[in-house]
Amino acid sequence: VAAMFPETGGQYVFFQKMYGNGFAFIYGWAAFAVFNTAGNASIAYVFSQYTGYLIELPRLNTTTEQSFSLVIPYIGTFFPLQNLGVKILTILVIIIFTAISYRSVQYGGRVQRVLTALKAAAIILLIGGIFFSGKGNVSNILQSTTHVPTDWMMLSAYMAALAGAFWAYDGWNNISFVAGEIKEPQKNIPQSLFLGLSFCIIVYVLVNLAFVYLMPVQQIAASSFIASDAANIAWGSIGGVLITLMVMLFVLGTTNANILATSRVTFAMADNNKLFAWAGKVQPRYKTPGNALWLNAAWTICLIISGSFDMLTDILIFVSWFFYGMSALGVFLLRKKMKEAQRAYKVWGYPFVPAVFVIFTAFFLVVTLVNDISHYQHGQTQVIHSVLGVLITLVGLPVYYLSRKK
Repeated sequence: VAAMFPETGGQYVFFQKMYGNGFAFIYGWAAFAVFNTAGNASIAYVFSQYTGYLIELPRLNTTTEQSFSLVIPYIGTFFPLQNLGVKILTILVIIIFTAISYRSVQYGGRVQRVLTALKAAAIILLIGGIFFSGKGNVSNILQSTTHVPTDWMMLSAYMAALAGAFWAYDGWNNISFVAGEIKEPQKNIPQSLFLGLSFCIIVYVLVNLAFVYLMPVQQIAASSFIASDAANIAWGSIGGVLITLMVMLFVLGTTNANILATSRVTFAMADNNKLFAWAGKVQPRYKTPGNALWLNAAWTICLIISGSFDMLTDILIFVSWFFYGMSALGVFLLRKKMKEAQRAYKVWGYPFVPAVFVIFTAFFLVVTLVNDISHYQHGQTQVIHSVLGVLITLVGLPVYYLSRKK
């Protein structure tokens, strides 16, 4: 679809063609209010958490943290003062990289190339260093799980694990946000999506094999800083510090790339919606989507203050996968609405592949919703994450109505 409509805005543009301006606006609102901004927040959050691995970040006492809260009926309770040191550092990361992208797209791109090169070097060092450390055990990889849950427990656990994996891959479609700025998009967009995802899959498999080779599964599950803990075992405390710094570089690179790309959706919304017209203005001096960048940053900061890493990742995965499912469903609509349109790339296995994807997505969303409600009822979470994501998305309906009136 990105090759068929190579325009700035990605799925926002696709949904205009598939379902019309109304649904496209709801997607754009969700992108702005939930998954793009929550994605940026959660990634920057990882930087702050790994900083806390190296140095102790300031934190208020429990009584003070819980002295101020926000309660939303049937959704949960928020504690803005909780883990304040991590949140402040996360906010600073967002502000700094937004300022870089505001000043110059080219400068932001140069920063990204440097960070990507460092990231690639760090990945090679991490994987190679662990496998050649002599500290691992092949039996860790070959061992069977001692306890396998059955029935609903198995399904619930599997879907929860998938949500975490989906977060690791999220952003796979970001190239479509800047499709209007890409040379030969019909050729380069499908190629970059295929090669990029293939590379990510290979790297993720190798990294996880390296971790499992070094540590038993039970130890991995108990670790909050798996890369640092693995490096500690392989090379001692110096290795742990080195890999922690490298992970922080990974995160900075991803944060920079996401801030650069996701502002394009907010910017694209201004073309068809007067309420967002301010966000569509190009900064006259630097020729960047400055207003869209700072609007995204402002809401990202609100999300950082209100939530935790787990909450941010859960709401963005739930809402973004609803729209991924709708994108696949839209392929059927486009085949009917635009039969004669030229397609640089046709879906392999049509109609079976998109149909299976839509069915899986619906199933994943239902199971995730049931899991979230159950976790909240049993006191495992302070907020029903998926319901919060839906609520924020639905706020887009009155916003769309007001924008039409305006």
